[in-house]
Amino acid sequence: MTDRSQVSSPQVMRLTEAAADRIRQLAADTGKEIEGVRIGVKNGGCAGMEYTLEYAETRGPHDEVVEDKGVKLLIDPSAVMFLLGTEMDYQVDQMRSGFVFNNPNQTSACGCGESVMLRPAGEAAPETVD
Repeated sequence: MTDRSQVSSPQVMRLTEAAADRIRQLAADTGKEIEGVRIGVKNGGCAGMEYTLEYAETRGPHDEVVEDKGVKLLIDPSAVMFLLGTEMDYQVDQMRSGFVFNNPNQTSACGCGESVMLRPAGEAAPETVD
């Protein structure tokens, strides 16, 4: 019989060093104590869904906690299945800077890059007709 307290589930998300550095920088600039950064998804945008990020002063009772590179992420429970396997990066180029989600569950994105279409992890991708 397996001891369930010893069984680890896969980490929902991971951070690049650039993303972890930027989150630490932003958290320090808030001037207040925060528990971590809450990440979720919501309906919106032209492609159907948008990623959400906000400072979290407390942990929600059902948040999935991910600690990576010294940063604590609190994953909204309704977003877990859409974020499984995601890598969060922070990129700076000549035109913009911001967090980028490299998400294997993303099926498309709008042209402006502000919204995405996501399918729950493990759900088969729709078949395409050539």
